[in-house]
Amino acid sequence: MTDHGAQTAAGIRSVLETFSHTPKAHVQSFGCQLNFCDGEKYKGILQDLGYELTDTPEEADVILFNACAVRAHAESRVIGRLGALKPIYEKNPRLVVGLCGCMAEEDEVRALLRKSYPFVKLILGAGAMEKLPESLLKVYQGEKRHETLKFAGLPDESLPTVRESGFQASVPVMYGCNNFCTYCIVPYVRGRERSRRPEAIEQEVRSLIGQGYKEILLLGQNVNSYGRGLDEEINFPALLRRLDAIEGDYFIRFMSSHPKDATPELIDTMLQSKHIEHHLHLPVQCGSDRVLREMNRHYTLEKYLETVDYARSQSPDFGFSSDLIVGFPTETDADFEGTMQIIERVKYDNLYTFIYSPRSGTKAAEMPFVSTQAQIAARMERLLKRQREISEAFNGRFLGKQVRFLAEKHDPETGLMLGKTREGLVLEAKGTPEHIGRLLDVRVIGVKNWALTGEML
Repeated sequence: MTDHGAQTAAGIRSVLETFSHTPKAHVQSFGCQLNFCDGEKYKGILQDLGYELTDTPEEADVILFNACAVRAHAESRVIGRLGALKPIYEKNPRLVVGLCGCMAEEDEVRALLRKSYPFVKLILGAGAMEKLPESLLKVYQGEKRHETLKFAGLPDESLPTVRESGFQASVPVMYGCNNFCTYCIVPYVRGRERSRRPEAIEQEVRSLIGQGYKEILLLGQNVNSYGRGLDEEINFPALLRRLDAIEGDYFIRFMSSHPKDATPELIDTMLQSKHIEHHLHLPVQCGSDRVLREMNRHYTLEKYLETVDYARSQSPDFGFSSDLIVGFPTETDADFEGTMQIIERVKYDNLYTFIYSPRSGTKAAEMPFVSTQAQIAARMERLLKRQREISEAFNGRFLGKQVRFLAEKHDPETGLMLGKTREGLVLEAKGTPEHIGRLLDVRVIGVKNWALTGEML
């Protein structure tokens, strides 16, 4: 911590000493996994300053909403939640309410807050989390609203983190995005790509494994771009090999991968590893080359399928999941038929499907729709129905096989554990609460359209 940082922290602690109770902080994250990872850092900073963390907003003295800007519906929900905090603020005028993350970077959102939500006193843009103590102190010193935006560097490696889980941990490997897909606002609110140094990532992962963590999720808007901008020659497969060499019993997962940068080297690294999942989340978004060009995705379906075919030629059980957007403004019935063909061809284990949501400031938001909302809704219903059938049929490849999975949850009513296999598939099996957080060997005895059923060996 710098001298300035130490002075800021001391200033906040002196303010907190004037409270008649232990000051408490509530942090709630919305959106993508990277946002939840940032939220863990916000909690770490607040705890380090002397706040006790609470899950109850009504008893908090600081409330931070760490919000994603990817979809308009999610933003509306966050604005609604902010409005619900007004009665809490009226009861506790010392309460500091803050909006953090990508959503705070949007001009329209900040204008709305100034006009209708004067009790929101703190605004921190994506990547500005280490400025939280300084911003808090300025609010305590009387500033009506403090805003810190466009801090595009890398977060301080020494920032404390409060992990939500004792056996699953997220580790960012890079921040930002250079791709500028026409439907996506991320490059505008998270900035250009910046990669963390490999030794810092390795040190964090090694420490987590030493603490007993069983799943490490590597994060980035496009992890396959890792290494660009660093002063040493390293790419994402090389980073994976470096992490896979760490001794221990654990899984490594990662997201998201951009199809234009997914290479045979990546697939080979995954299949030759001891710990990396044999599953790739590879967002295709649409089954039409014309629409992919209008999305500015920089790959063709032929290129995409080359990656799928190579992986399956090396390992027939290799799993794929994907993101699909239904109802992009220029999508026609013929374009959607291409999407149906791609799910038949690839046989995804799982799909994350979205009806297109216009985002102000992106190029796609200016495109006129060629389909009605009723047509788009019918396409989505058809897609989901067929994908359920495909998943159930293709998951049958695991029947009778032994797989390894991480038990994540336990339902006391049914006695079932729920978790994911190394192939990225959801699996349920009979177990006890003591199994949670452990890697277990099971035999697959049943298949559903959303999960495998196993029995412990």
